[in-house]
Amino acid sequence: MRFSLLLATCVALTLSYTSNAEELIQLQRNQQLTLTEVVRLSILRSPKQAEIQAGKGLVNAKNIQANSFLPSAPAVSAGLQNDAVGSNRNLSQWEVGLDLPIWLPGQKTARTTLAQGAQIELDKTSANLSLDIAGQVRDAVWSLGMAINEAELQDARHKAAQDLLADVEKRWKAGELAKTDVMLAQNGTLLAKAALIKANAEVKHAEHRYWILTGLKELPNTFEEPLNSKEMIDDSHPWLAESAAKIEIANHHRSLSAIEQRENPQVMLNVRHERGAFDSLYNDSVGVAIRVPLDAKVRSAPMMANAEMAIAQAMSEHEQRQRLLESAFHEAQHNLEVIREEIEILQAQHKLSQESLQLAKKSFALGESDLIDLLRIQATAYESERALKSRQTQMQWHIARYNQAIGVLP
Repeated sequence: MRFSLLLATCVALTLSYTSNAEELIQLQRNQQLTLTEVVRLSILRSPKQAEIQAGKGLVNAKNIQANSFLPSAPAVSAGLQNDAVGSNRNLSQWEVGLDLPIWLPGQKTARTTLAQGAQIELDKTSANLSLDIAGQVRDAVWSLGMAINEAELQDARHKAAQDLLADVEKRWKAGELAKTDVMLAQNGTLLAKAALIKANAEVKHAEHRYWILTGLKELPNTFEEPLNSKEMIDDSHPWLAESAAKIEIANHHRSLSAIEQRENPQVMLNVRHERGAFDSLYNDSVGVAIRVPLDAKVRSAPMMANAEMAIAQAMSEHEQRQRLLESAFHEAQHNLEVIREEIEILQAQHKLSQESLQLAKKSFALGESDLIDLLRIQATAYESERALKSRQTQMQWHIARYNQAIGVLP
């Protein structure tokens, strides 16, 4: 009864998986597609591109401001004054004025420098975005690679279990083995089938994550990339270059704030059309005036404090990024050393387990050992193979993580 229930459950899982799999993305290998091209297409697809485009608009606005003939917009004024409500002596005065702000010393140069710095910062931000997307693609493809590797191993295990079941059933019919051995082999086959279903499901999940990130229904022929020869992190790392550019732009803002602590002087031009009390004729005149605002802490103190705060925050972020990168690089470097040693040990274990499995199969075929011993040795052999192939795949993943930590694209 319990055996029938287990069999029905596995069949149901198989049908369910098959039905759902048809609705999922089916990824195909493309011999012409490279990991570099996958990263490029993923960058174009990234939602962060909206920020980059907005940044281009901001840089353009700063250039317009720096290249403008005036530091700010001019103003037009108009006024009328008469004594109709007052003394009513026929006084009338019309006046139209134009207020023109003028550049402070060094202000135009400071704004030009700020616009140039904004362009550099945008370029560094774009480069850092590319590296960030590359890291996501690397994790996506190797997560998929691990899932595919596991599915292949479980498929081989399931086929071996089916072959063993066929052999056990044949020998049972010949009267060489008991019915309990058949049921034991059937149970092993069902367990292998359940593990295969789970492994295939993980492949589909990983494929879907890859598709969401890249928008592609194709996979590169290989995910592997060579280990970069750089052995230390320098200032050219996109993450550090971006934060260094933020420090520079904060310094430019402080320099500009030091100049703009007071408002821009203004030249005021006016044309006046007036008639005095008891006069019958109008007099026309032109006037010129200048307005020079004074420096005051009420304006300059908040500006300089905000500028200093921005510099401190940028420097703090840069220092924090350096520490995080050093930790990530050390971890990536150490993981490569450890996994190389692990693979050497696992290769030796795999060799021994395969030899033991061959001997166990011969012993079982000759009737010198029972099925339980064979299944135990077989499970050990498959686990050894699983561990070795998993570590070999992880080795390539760690190489990708090392390259990511050092700041290079695939």
